[in-house]
Amino acid sequence: MAATVGRSFLVHPSTCASLIGNGNGKSSFCFSAKPSRHSYTVPVVRAQERPTWLPGLDPPPYLNGTLAGDYGFDPLGLGEDPESLKWYVQAELVHCRFAMAGVAGILVTDLLRVTGLSNLPVWYEAGAMKFGFASTTTLFLVQMILMGFVETKRYMDFINPGSQAEDGTFFGLEAAFEGLEPGYPGGPILNPLGLAKDIKNAHDWKLKEIKNGRLAMIAMLGIFVQASVTHAGPIDNLVDHLSNPWHKTIVQTLSCSIA
Repeated sequence: MAATVGRSFLVHPSTCASLIGNGNGKSSFCFSAKPSRHSYTVPVVRAQERPTWLPGLDPPPYLNGTLAGDYGFDPLGLGEDPESLKWYVQAELVHCRFAMAGVAGILVTDLLRVTGLSNLPVWYEAGAMKFGFASTTTLFLVQMILMGFVETKRYMDFINPGSQAEDGTFFGLEAAFEGLEPGYPGGPILNPLGLAKDIKNAHDWKLKEIKNGRLAMIAMLGIFVQASVTHAGPIDNLVDHLSNPWHKTIVQTLSCSIA
């Protein structure tokens, strides 16, 4: 059976396609590039050109590889409905960005705390801190109002793309948040470096963002589990591991926590 990537070919045995003696007791098989009336075609295996999350897997038809980071992974079939798929794409994008911001914030503040440069609490106790400039209730209400406003604008742009870039929709600051397409705002505030200005052709940038975002979500899950088991921050755990790398590992930590 013949196989090729991206282009199929056929093998046609000629009229001499039979075992014949070659004078030394061995047999050979003759092939001809041109088909004859006795020729037949051999089934061809077309190798996949598109990478998938599991090698050899046939991705579902609704995941055709056009989405950034599409490797055919949808074991629950959540994206079968085109409208639901659009929403899941935006939801993943937002979760990725929150995860990247969260991981960066946890690592930076934990590093400042461990090195003694700042008197900050460990990240999972930061929410219990009291601030002198405002009460906890005030901070919560302000956060709800601001986040609610931003999320409402994002949702409105999702259901009606481009509507939030019209004049008068954002206190005259529309140009500062120049919308590129749903999920990808820009402008000097959200895209100060001017990266991916042509968002329609910025597949590489989208792919890099979604890959880093997925990695950040996994890292965030690891930080949650780590804090639950060790009751310490990620930098503390790293320092503890480096102090005795052969005996202070995830295996010993989990075994001690179970015991």
